[in-house]
Amino acid sequence: MFLLWMLEFILACLVFYVLLLPGEAPGAAGLDLGTVKSASLLGLTVGLTSIAIGLYRPEICLRTRALLVNSVVAGVIGFPVILLVSVLTHIDPSLLLGHDAIWPMKMLLSWVLLLFATRLLLRVALRSGLFTRNILLVGTPDQAACTAMAVAALPRQVFRVLQVLPPEAADSLTADWLTRHRIWGVVMANGSEVMPGALLRAQARGVRVFGDVLFREQHLRRMDLASLTPDWLLRANDLTPSLPSRMVRRGAEIALSLFGLLLTLPLLGLAALAIKLDSPGPVFYRQERVGLGGRSFVLLKLRSMRTDAEVNGPAWASLGDARVTRVGAFLRKTRIDELPQLLNVLRGEMGFVGPRPERPHFVAQLGAEIPFYADRHQVKPGITGWAQVSMAYGASVEDAREKLSYDLYYVKNRSLFLDALIILSTVRVILFQEGAR
Repeated sequence: MFLLWMLEFILACLVFYVLLLPGEAPGAAGLDLGTVKSASLLGLTVGLTSIAIGLYRPEICLRTRALLVNSVVAGVIGFPVILLVSVLTHIDPSLLLGHDAIWPMKMLLSWVLLLFATRLLLRVALRSGLFTRNILLVGTPDQAACTAMAVAALPRQVFRVLQVLPPEAADSLTADWLTRHRIWGVVMANGSEVMPGALLRAQARGVRVFGDVLFREQHLRRMDLASLTPDWLLRANDLTPSLPSRMVRRGAEIALSLFGLLLTLPLLGLAALAIKLDSPGPVFYRQERVGLGGRSFVLLKLRSMRTDAEVNGPAWASLGDARVTRVGAFLRKTRIDELPQLLNVLRGEMGFVGPRPERPHFVAQLGAEIPFYADRHQVKPGITGWAQVSMAYGASVEDAREKLSYDLYYVKNRSLFLDALIILSTVRVILFQEGAR
């Protein structure tokens, strides 16, 4: 996906450069450095917008309808972003928006056509097996079945299980056999024991060697809960960050939450008025949640349900939930009801990114039924998280189990890069109302 983004970014810059050149003599006097800068900014702006709305998610990158809708949305969103970029970079907006009134439409049409052309080439390459990676599974058929299912679940058949090899036969692997069958990696199923000589020969030929759990973690981007051991947290990246790292993260949380509150204050005022006019009750909803280290705090939200919503006790929200008010349904779909949580971030009870905080009632219930559930409290809860951008809303114990597999992946692999990716993906979730209830 990264290589696809780079290709489309470079091609977009070239197309925008040609469109921005004066019409009388394009390219006659060599490169116009001002036009190169403008085209590069345009390409980067549209490229980052495309990432934010999901154009580079493997599961939709070749779906024609989703591609058309998302690329048009990316183009439409790109125009105000381009104006903002021109202000921040002190560039005359006319240099970015072209020489005539229809230039933005030319840019959008060119961008859509470019995407369809590159995705057509990608489709052909995938069907020809150009990017398919052959893997060798080591283990009995029963041991390898779970990994084989995980490989089949990966989008667009990026991996192909070429053969399942019994552990006793693994030591007979030869370099010629690995090369002839273009083996990209060897995956050892749980319970299989492979002779070190076989692994060393494979690694000497540049073949990657994975344990079953590590392979699924890296390529499914979630943890395999059934295979976790009690010491799994010792391999986490960011559980004990350095003091400078904590100071930078906390400083960014304070600055961004203050900026967000100031920016959304008019929207919060309109939402508060709509809530009061729509149904009786308070504007804000305060609810106890479990945060870092298992400590409880009071979560703030705009009220989206009737005041008698939980007279019969806590309950998960469901599709078409009758307890949700008319205004509340809109607030939930657009995630406006989550904005007061910026105050929780400002107070240090939450971060922008992290596992979503649950209520003590559900934490006790799920902790009793799902192993390692309490480990999600090793990091601050967040307004958005890896589980929120990776799966739909969960409203059952099984959904909570799947959600936990993503939360624990975030706990183990937490980084500023992953945080940035989650924040960008949250834009897509809000725009397309994914998982709202």
